[in-house]
Amino acid sequence: MTASAPSSLSSSQIAELEGFLLELNAAAAGAILPLFRADHGLVDKGGARGFDPVTEADKGAERAIRALIAQRYPDHGVIGEEYGEDRAAAEFVWVLDPVDGTRAFIAGLPVWTTLIGLRHNGTPVLGSIGQPFLDEIYIGHAGEARLLRRGESRPLKVRACPGLAGALIATTDPILFRGAEREAWDQVRAAARLARLGCDAYAYAMVAAGMIDLVLETGLKAWDIDAAIPVLAGAGGRVTDWRGAPVGVHGGRIAIAGDRACLDETLALLAAVDG
Repeated sequence: MTASAPSSLSSSQIAELEGFLLELNAAAAGAILPLFRADHGLVDKGGARGFDPVTEADKGAERAIRALIAQRYPDHGVIGEEYGEDRAAAEFVWVLDPVDGTRAFIAGLPVWTTLIGLRHNGTPVLGSIGQPFLDEIYIGHAGEARLLRRGESRPLKVRACPGLAGALIATTDPILFRGAEREAWDQVRAAARLARLGCDAYAYAMVAAGMIDLVLETGLKAWDIDAAIPVLAGAGGRVTDWRGAPVGVHGGRIAIAGDRACLDETLALLAAVDG
């Protein structure tokens, strides 16, 4: 999987697929919102691996999204967190995380998101980060990114941040970093102005919106990051691994930044981490 690049798709294809992406967001919201701050059917699927929650909102939303894709585009593939892969080698593949931030969801905190990305020949070309409780959809492709909120649309653009000294940074939870990863995070945190925790993929949207400057994560899967790549590209941001390379097909360690200078300074601090 390579970073989002100018698409080979026509403007009419992009418009059609973007309209369908909004339909998918609406279907997901319909399955999720009745269960938010309600009886959501929590199950721990982690077992010996540790607490790994899933709710009926996660499963119901993914089922709703898959049903629409199968109806409208039966030749498209799907990769989803809850129900695995189907036609993953297809020309077009949808990559789904119906509720990214399930821990926030079960705590009643509206920083969980619905992540829906579309790959064309292996490259993320279109994506959305949706927060239906706040009525927000951050949607984009390599040429444009927008925030849709309460019937209005406005362009998304990252902000200038020439160095970590003035940066607002984020990660889901430092406890997820291990060994040298944690040491590198601590160095980045010490160099930054301010850090915020626990926002999951909503932090990616805040980079695109020019509110946060840098996000570092580890152990991500494709469904955790695919949707964000086109949104960040359209807003002028960058999504790389911890070596500055395009994100691999399986996710991994991820750096998201609005300003190239801030990213370069961060990557220098991450260079000591093996792998």
